[in-house]
Amino acid sequence: MDDIKNVIELSHVSKDYGDFKLDDVSFSVPEGSVCGFIGQNGAGKTTTINLILDVIRRDAGEIRLFGKSIDEGSAALREDIGVVFDEMGFHEFMTGRDINIMMKNIYKNWDEQAFFDNLKRFSLPSKKKCGDFSRGMRMKLQIAVALSHNAKLLVMDEPTSGLDPIVRNEMINIFREYVVREDHTILLSSHITGDLEKIADEVVFINGGRIVLAGNKDDILERHGLLKCKKSELEKISTSLIVSSEVGDYGAQVLVNDRHAAAKLYPGMVIEPAALEEIMIYYVNRARG
Repeated sequence: MDDIKNVIELSHVSKDYGDFKLDDVSFSVPEGSVCGFIGQNGAGKTTTINLILDVIRRDAGEIRLFGKSIDEGSAALREDIGVVFDEMGFHEFMTGRDINIMMKNIYKNWDEQAFFDNLKRFSLPSKKKCGDFSRGMRMKLQIAVALSHNAKLLVMDEPTSGLDPIVRNEMINIFREYVVREDHTILLSSHITGDLEKIADEVVFINGGRIVLAGNKDDILERHGLLKCKKSELEKISTSLIVSSEVGDYGAQVLVNDRHAAAKLYPGMVIEPAALEEIMIYYVNRARG
C-alpha cells in the first residue's frame, strides 16, 4: 500500500442508458483524502459509484482501486471497501446482534469487538430492530459496519441527506476522525456542499454525466470568485474569465474562473469569494445556457 498514490482512478469511463449517458469520466482520489463528489440529482453520481463498486458494468474505460483493475478481482477488493448508501441495506427486523452474525460470514477481517464498540460509541442499541431506528441512526449503523471490517476506503452516497444539522456535524466529525487514522480515504457523494466545504480535500463536480470540474477544494475556492457589476459593464468582462452570469434589475453577478486576474483587469468592480454551492450553480447554469 505504501507506493499507491491514488486509491480510486477512473479513466475515460462511459455508461450509456439511452436516456442518460455517463460520458468519458476521468478522475482520481488520492490516498488519505476526502473527495467530495458533487452534482445535482440525476447528474450521474450514483451511476459512477455503482461502476466503481462493480455493481453495474461500464461500457468503456478503466477503473482501478488500490492500484488494481476492478476486473482483476473486485470480490477481493471489496474487503477493503466500506459502503454507506442513502438507504439502509439491512432488513428492518435485524438487530445489531443479527448484523454482527451476518457480517462475520461476509468479511474475512470482520472485527466483532470493534463493531459492538462502535455501536456503543454511536449510541446505537444492539438489541433493537434497525427498522425502528431514526434516519440518523440508520446512517450511523452503516458507518459502524464499515468501520468494523477495517475498510481502507469508504464510499458514501448522500450519507448526510435529510439529517438535521446537529447529526450532520456529528457524522462529519466521524468521517474526519476516520481519515486521520492510517491514511484512510473517503469518496463522499453529496449535494450538501456546505458539509463538503468543512471536510473535503478534493472536489469532483459532475453535471449531465460529464466531469465539469475536479481538483483540490481549496484551489478551486481560491480560483473562483463572484464579480458584481452594472449591466452595462458586463460586456467589458473577458469571456475567457466568465463561467456564467446572472443579470437582475439592479446589476449583474458573474462567476469568474480566475478572480485574481479579474481583480487586476477590473479594479473598480467588486469581487468576492464564491462558495462551493455558488460555483456548482453557475456551472450548471452555463451548461443549461
